[in-house]
Amino acid sequence: MARVKRGTTVKQKHNKILERAKGYLGRHHSTYRAAREKTEKAGQYAYRDRRQKKRDFRSLWIVRINAAVRPNGLTYSQFMNGLKKAGVTLDRKVLAQMAYDADKNFNTLIETAKRFIAAEAK
Repeated sequence: MARVKRGTTVKQKHNKILERAKGYLGRHHSTYRAAREKTEKAGQYAYRDRRQKKRDFRSLWIVRINAAVRPNGLTYSQFMNGLKKAGVTLDRKVLAQMAYDADKNFNTLIETAKRFIAAEAK
């Protein structure tokens, strides 16, 4: 059986890795071994951070909602509890956007939450 020469295949494989490593500093963008290590690690970070991003945004939305309801005498948890009792099903992303834009409807939601909290306390 004839021997298989892999020069073309290996060169293509190396070039694919080096293409992904463009912009890396030092020899990490030009040396195959260093580029392979860096691109593998970059892929691990990208995979992890696609999931982390969802958590980070949820935290940001909660902080924005909390900052908007505090001047009205409520905490974030009281506000969300009042909305739940009122049957409002807006998600945190929408609520945070309304709070950020200082929307008039957000103030209406705050008043609604306060009413339902007061009704529960009676």
